[in-house]
Amino acid sequence: MKKFLLQWACFFLFAASASAQEDLLSQLDSTQVQDTYATAAFKGLQVITMQSTKMPAKKEFYFVVSHRFGTVKGGISEFFGFDDATTKIGGIYGLTDWLSVSGSRHTLSKVYEASVKYRLARQSDAFPFEIVGYNTLDINSQLKKDDYPKIEFSDRLTYVSQLIVSRKLSERLSLELVPSFIHKNLYNPAIENDNQFTMGYGGRMKLTKRLSVNLEYAYNFDKPSFYNNPLSVGLDVETGGHIFQLLFTNSQSMTESGYLTGAAGDWGKGDFFFGFNLYRVF
Repeated sequence: MKKFLLQWACFFLFAASASAQEDLLSQLDSTQVQDTYATAAFKGLQVITMQSTKMPAKKEFYFVVSHRFGTVKGGISEFFGFDDATTKIGGIYGLTDWLSVSGSRHTLSKVYEASVKYRLARQSDAFPFEIVGYNTLDINSQLKKDDYPKIEFSDRLTYVSQLIVSRKLSERLSLELVPSFIHKNLYNPAIENDNQFTMGYGGRMKLTKRLSVNLEYAYNFDKPSFYNNPLSVGLDVETGGHIFQLLFTNSQSMTESGYLTGAAGDWGKGDFFFGFNLYRVF
């Protein structure tokens, strides 16, 4: 399985670079920045939970509200998960056209998350890929001194480093690869490693001017024994200043480290979560 996924990743990179360059002027479906650059590979800053290569413009501020409800497996007694919602509230600010910072608070594990996102290369007639770096720092505030008397602040920290590589193949189809490295200062050695590596795959298919269907999956090469690899499907709805994403996923967590290493749901058993992401740009 690992060999197959790595081969798929290599195929994507080499096939995309070998393909003939299309006239990008016919592909633009948002404000044109420079004639040679491909734009709007992804309309949302996230594919679903995974980051996309989209960047905020300079001085743009995004207010973000996300929900993941409980598992639909609970049925009507749990109102198909609506009785067990988790929330993310945050903001993202574009310092420049190629650099943004963000912060958010998650009710699940009471995590505070800070991140920086930076563009390294742009897809153009001269270069086949968009490349973006993404780094996050998670602070778990749920851990209590009463339960962990020897806990230190550094034990609350988790780090994630990602390289996001995308290609807009046509006006309708965009794909991306996201290798990620996760380091946890506090972990349970009986079920997981402190260092984990994942390879993520994401895609967007444009249906209409304002609708697209998105898909993402990540393979964890060091997956904890009783968790699954995250698999999500969603629908992007663009409504003026809003990007609204409806989704189904097997991971209730919305932090990078949480959904990559702790997907508890099992699609095969009908154990998955409904949710949404709402972005409002100012």
